[in-house]
Amino acid sequence: MASDPKVHTFEEVAKHNKTKDCWLIISGKVYDVTPFMDDHPGGDEVLLSATGKDATNDFEDVGHSDDAREMMGKYYIGEIDTKTVPVKRTYIPPQQPPYNPDKTPEFVIKILQFLVPLLILGLAVAVRHYTKKE
Repeated sequence: MASDPKVHTFEEVAKHNKTKDCWLIISGKVYDVTPFMDDHPGGDEVLLSATGKDATNDFEDVGHSDDAREMMGKYYIGEIDTKTVPVKRTYIPPQQPPYNPDKTPEFVIKILQFLVPLLILGLAVAVRHYTKKE
């Protein structure tokens, strides 16, 4: 590692997001993993999916070996300027219509769906009863 590491901005690192030019941010450090793209056990897609963001969680979630952590040293190119890293966005759920406990239109429809067939059945029974010849 260099004695005086270069400080990169997030925007600069985010530009390096291709197979032939891939930089990652892991634990506040910047790594040029371009030479490792073909050798990565998970394939180059895994590395490319971690570009343009802080890939620390992606890296830690996989559970890399000590050898993999040692190997990172040869790809180290500097530090990230933490002031330029965007704040993680919080999840905002989509807007839902307000809950209507009364549900009047739906209630009327359900009652009619129940009563109309009963009325037709009752009418059919009445017609059958009064038109029956004894």
